[in-house]
Amino acid sequence: MSTQHSTLFDYLVDIPRQKHAGYMILVDPDRQSGETASRIAHEAQHSGVDIVLVGSSLLVEEIMDECIHALRQETDLPIIIFPGGATQVSRFADAILFMSLLSGRNPNFLIGEQVRAAPLVQRYRLEAIPTAYILVDGGSYTSVAYMSDTHPIPRDKPDITWAHALAAQYMGMRLIYLEAGSGAELTVPTEMVRIVRERVELPVIVGGGIRTPEQAAELVSAGAQFIVTGSVFENGYEQGHMKRFADAIHSPHEK
Repeated sequence: MSTQHSTLFDYLVDIPRQKHAGYMILVDPDRQSGETASRIAHEAQHSGVDIVLVGSSLLVEEIMDECIHALRQETDLPIIIFPGGATQVSRFADAILFMSLLSGRNPNFLIGEQVRAAPLVQRYRLEAIPTAYILVDGGSYTSVAYMSDTHPIPRDKPDITWAHALAAQYMGMRLIYLEAGSGAELTVPTEMVRIVRERVELPVIVGGGIRTPEQAAELVSAGAQFIVTGSVFENGYEQGHMKRFADAIHSPHEK
């Protein structure tokens, strides 16, 4: 992180100003061994990735710590926790997306897990970045929908999506995360991304179902300020594929 930024959030929101859009890699310790996480981190360091996210639907603190240690050996990129619950708080990360699942109506993921996690976030002096997590139908039943016991917003309801995003803005949140879910068949619709970006002032992160650099570029052109990929790098991938994603995200109009 540049010394000219006083917080990681300041650094984060400056990335789209410098690179058109930011690229985040999601590492899931439940699905990736320490060796795999190290390999991904090494390539991320040399491929133009901007941020490393770490999180899962199930894991506990000890596994999170081990994963972050493995990542630290290979990269000096900022590491931000992408928590699936209150057990996923680690003192070794740089920050945490302090998320509320606004698209659902399960109180545990609206506020319950957040209350449980808050004392640990304070104790570990993690930078907390209030984030509205909005689940969108990605064409398949995803882990996050099952674990949160919530229904995603239908793909043809952009009005419901931007209303949730606008509510997040008025509630004082700082980021919007539009999520199709890990392993989703489809990405968040580009038209939905465009409408949210037009009507809400907060930075927009988009993840889930993004398998090609071309899809990433389309979402950036629609208004996404950050793209997240994860599953596409879990089970091996072609050398240079991560850089192709980074290039497409940072310069989408050249693809």
